[in-house]
Amino acid sequence: MKQYKGYLYTPDFVFRPGCIEIEGPLIRSVSYCAEAELSARERERYLLPGLVDLHFHGCAGYDFCDGTQEALEAILAYEKAHGVTTVCPATMTLPVETLLGICGTAAAYRGQGLAGIYLEGPFLSERKRGAQNPAYLRLPDPALLSALQEAAGGLIRIVAVAPELEGAAACIEQAGQSFRFSVAHTCADYQTALRAFRAGARQVTHLYNAMTPFSHREPGVAGAAADCGHVDVELICDGVHIHPGVVRSTFRLFGDDRVILISDSMRATGRKAGVYTLGGQKVYVRGNLAALEDGTLAGSVTNLYDCMCSAVSMGIPIESAVKAATRNPARAVGMDDRIGTLEAGKKADLLITDRALRLEEVVS
Repeated sequence: MKQYKGYLYTPDFVFRPGCIEIEGPLIRSVSYCAEAELSARERERYLLPGLVDLHFHGCAGYDFCDGTQEALEAILAYEKAHGVTTVCPATMTLPVETLLGICGTAAAYRGQGLAGIYLEGPFLSERKRGAQNPAYLRLPDPALLSALQEAAGGLIRIVAVAPELEGAAACIEQAGQSFRFSVAHTCADYQTALRAFRAGARQVTHLYNAMTPFSHREPGVAGAAADCGHVDVELICDGVHIHPGVVRSTFRLFGDDRVILISDSMRATGRKAGVYTLGGQKVYVRGNLAALEDGTLAGSVTNLYDCMCSAVSMGIPIESAVKAATRNPARAVGMDDRIGTLEAGKKADLLITDRALRLEEVVS
């Protein structure tokens, strides 16, 4: 049995001095104490749950859509080393045969830090496709979803969909018990998005990006999501995709209970600048920016831990930023009974940081 002391991030989302005991793969006990019972070193520590990235494409030179064991192992290793102990990697818009192969490879990694699969494409708008390949876009199709889910061994958790597409609302209603639908890459106005949320969609993919803007007369997808209390929104806090003022406004609008921090990282994350690929298209990486040749953003090159720290630097309270990177995504993928908070009986995914959030150790 191992014991760790410091300022624990509690299940009610505050920091308290305490102790966590780990036995095997699970947390055995969590207890709290007076600060005086901690050593000087322990007082400078934060103990956080492992982070959960439910939307990213790759890192360390690999992409989930490579569809190989080598890629998955490298991705899982990189993410764990950077404090992300549970992942739900995303596909791109690709041929059906390719998607089936990707799903089949992933099926063998259930329970190894892989929470599921995020199907980002092919049910997206051509006009708001972003870095998705328009050649393989399709209308929403419950039969195709079933085939992909069978290949994935039930691992597909989240399905991105543009609600203005023909058959989108019917697909959400028909398959909403089997998948968590997320409004994405869309030209939908407020009313169209609202219909999708009322049909059962429960999430918005990388809010503000690849969708209608949020304005005072046309509130669009963001406005519709704000009016639906059951809808969570994803934010990429890499300093590129969203202005810090908008990040702060979004936390105020939705509350920290409904914001999910994601990285949306691609294979260049953790590598030097250069030319990479995403969904078969060339991506040019310069500094913190990844873009297609025409300037379209193509994912990020920032891991989720650094996105969380970036959110804090933008003025988001640390308690809210951690919640948005742990409990909220764990709940979204249906695993908050096992991960996302530090509680007895849950998986022993623990991050040890200093008070400046510099990562010191990952226990998982």
